[in-house]
Amino acid sequence: MKRSSIIFLQAVNVLIGIGALAVMLWEPHIEGRNAHATLIEIYFKDPFLAYAYIASIPFFMALYQAFKVLRYAGQDKAFSQEAVKALWTIKYCALTIIGFVALGEIFIMFSNSDDRAGGVFIGILIIFGSVVIATAATVFEQILQNGMDIKSENKQQINVSSQRNKLTS
Repeated sequence: MKRSSIIFLQAVNVLIGIGALAVMLWEPHIEGRNAHATLIEIYFKDPFLAYAYIASIPFFMALYQAFKVLRYAGQDKAFSQEAVKALWTIKYCALTIIGFVALGEIFIMFSNSDDRAGGVFIGILIIFGSVVIATAATVFEQILQNGMDIKSENKQQINVSSQRNKLTS
């Protein structure tokens, strides 16, 4: 992969993280019930907001792991155990996000919310995106693992053939 493409993808990754953090900090201030609330009321009297911030930790962990995978690709270490481990982490971060969102959906369904449909729809979108990311991470993890296995088999065959050549000469 070209170095410029990797840098571009890493920059996009960072911008996604900055955008997500900005939305997480900005959105509670414009939400209907918090429009005229103080910062203390917004951030310390809303257990769902605290839950959302805790649930965002796997998202940012997955972004960091994606950044690492891109760095490994830039260093020609795409077929390495570190890259496979990073993809494994991304997969489990996506599954953790699904769990957090499912619990949040249950919270929304049993609360006295005026707009349950909007919250449920957003949750379904997040779950769908997380399923896609978990599936893609699993596929890429398997591809990299198979590539590493083939690479190690080739190294073993080369070593065996070089030893045979030494014995015959």
